[in-house]
Amino acid sequence: MKYIFITGGVVSSLGKGLAAASLGTLLELRGLRVVFQKFDPYLNVDPGTMNPFQHGEVYVLNDGAETDLDLGHYERFTNCVLSRHNNLTSGQVYESVILKERRGDYLGKTVQVIPHVTDAIKDRIRELSDESKYDVVITEIGGTTGDIEGLPFLEAIRQFILEVGAQNVVNMHVTLVPYIKAAHELKTKPTQQSVAKLREIGLQPQVLICRTENPLDRDVRQKLSMFCSVSPKAVIEARDVEHTVYEYPLMLHAEELDKLVCDLLRLETPEPDLANWQKFVERVISPKKRVKIAVVGKYIHLQDAYKSIYESLTHAAASQDCGIDLKLIDAESLQDDVDGQLKDVAGILIPGGFGERGVEGKIRAAQFARKHKVPYLGLCLGMQVATIEFARNVCGIKNANSTEFDKDAAEPVISLLEEQRGVHTKGASMRLGTWPTKIAPGTLAGKIYGRADVLERHRHRYEFNMKYRERMTEKGFTISGTSPDGALAELIELRGHPYFLACQYHPEFQSKPNKPHPLFKGFIQACLAHQPDGAPRVATDPLSPPRVPDRELVPQR
Repeated sequence: MKYIFITGGVVSSLGKGLAAASLGTLLELRGLRVVFQKFDPYLNVDPGTMNPFQHGEVYVLNDGAETDLDLGHYERFTNCVLSRHNNLTSGQVYESVILKERRGDYLGKTVQVIPHVTDAIKDRIRELSDESKYDVVITEIGGTTGDIEGLPFLEAIRQFILEVGAQNVVNMHVTLVPYIKAAHELKTKPTQQSVAKLREIGLQPQVLICRTENPLDRDVRQKLSMFCSVSPKAVIEARDVEHTVYEYPLMLHAEELDKLVCDLLRLETPEPDLANWQKFVERVISPKKRVKIAVVGKYIHLQDAYKSIYESLTHAAASQDCGIDLKLIDAESLQDDVDGQLKDVAGILIPGGFGERGVEGKIRAAQFARKHKVPYLGLCLGMQVATIEFARNVCGIKNANSTEFDKDAAEPVISLLEEQRGVHTKGASMRLGTWPTKIAPGTLAGKIYGRADVLERHRHRYEFNMKYRERMTEKGFTISGTSPDGALAELIELRGHPYFLACQYHPEFQSKPNKPHPLFKGFIQACLAHQPDGAPRVATDPLSPPRVPDRELVPQR
């Protein structure tokens, strides 16, 4: 078993997760079996209760674990299917240690960070090692070197290297090499200081991943090599990608990172075949046509809040040789001028969320899509607002609402799941993880999926109230997917609409670059067919499409 540890220095948000995922892609294409771990030093047990503005999206795994969004990168870039064992937080570590102490497992010993906390961290690494299904374990340590909460993780890694042998480990450090415009030069001092901090802890990186806006010339590489004690060929340039994050594996391969890592770990592997990945990237960079899609949400000012949704749209669009211009709309702004903001889009997507803020704006967006037959894809809350809108404006149930927004709603077309009625804690208490869905034959959903049974990932407390099923079905509301026992509505569509689909689950968590999720692929196809008058069907220059459209648009990266 071989191990790769990835740390970060100087500042946060340097892309350690993308570096790990990209390296995993390259190693998989060399025929190696790769698995990932993410260690997060914060004291939360998991990110499930965090505000998206604090932490970005919560990525849900098959077993219901609510995890860091970097695990989404890992699953999208590789063939890994991860579980709660692949994400560890300080909160989980300390909770485990304290519970053991209360049970008396330590037999009266003084419980300390070393060895008890560090042992718990090392045990998590060994859990994956002992399965013997993998060749390489890639472990990313969140945060920035020097953060006090991250010290136990770095100490555990130092100990672990001694136990498994340095010849079986590669330490990679992702760092920043800033360009100072006034001096017209790249500065290596922040990286030197960050590596010095790692050395104080007892870790010496063998590879530097240098995030930079400008190329690293030979002198800069030699300087970093000398002061950081790494080989010159192990100073890897990681410039900001020009178009899409999916260029990153190609960039690292051009720097020969995968070859270097295999050499350091004494792994004999063939050269990776990057042809399919290259074709996907080319379709993203130079699409033959473009489409404008509105995303109506409450966290649209933070790119990471809907990360998996944006990536799923990219995957689906690339499969149709299409580029996307995202029109990001704050749901609260749709209290007025709905038509003005949505009249020029080819499709409307409403993502999941919690709380009442912005709900009425989302309901108006769903109404616009229904009335004007604009393709609509609703995810989780996006299904619920579509249901409320249809009940109010088509079925005449004027007081239709969700008990999430009005616990005393007179017409609760959306209500709390029966299993949730006695639940009062917030963390890890929703309907989580993969659940089966039975697709109704003869429906649009059946045509899109092409099968009768699917498995999808969930994260919700509220559901469609089946007491209203018959009444709404008469008006054209179709429940095209249910739980196997038929008790829960999982997927709805509207009869007579070209593409109005909304699901209670999160299909964005199962989309990959060359394997887009069927609902997203169908949505893009419907958007291309719908293009409003005057919308550009073809990129102005197929070889060099515009990367910065009108001010209101955000090109999907």
